[in-house]
Amino acid sequence: MAGLAMDEDGLRRLVHAFYARVRADAELGPIFNDAVHDWPEHLQTLSDFWSSVMLTTGRYKGRPMPAHLKHRDRITPELFGRWLRLWAETSDELMQPEVAAALQAKAARIAESLQMGLFFRLEPRGTAA
Repeated sequence: MAGLAMDEDGLRRLVHAFYARVRADAELGPIFNDAVHDWPEHLQTLSDFWSSVMLTTGRYKGRPMPAHLKHRDRITPELFGRWLRLWAETSDELMQPEVAAALQAKAARIAESLQMGLFFRLEPRGTAA
């Protein structure tokens, strides 16, 4: 299956393979399995997300930040690293090398943005010592 292209089928197959690994992961699995109640629907949403991000199809209409904020008490920065490592392994195994590199770079930027929204807080003005 190695060498999938950056197209709808390749992205769908990547999303399905990747999230099968996430669901089986000792640290990520419990969080995702508790949060996702309809995996077929969620996989479609994630396929739409990656289609929108990488192919500019505009199919994804969700809001990732509020979805992640609901689970902030269970998410740590270290889990983002674990997620990114699994993403890199899966995309390296399944996708064409240049496609895997592009997907990994985009995922890193998305993870950074989500982490900023989840964990970065400015101190209110006037509270600095």
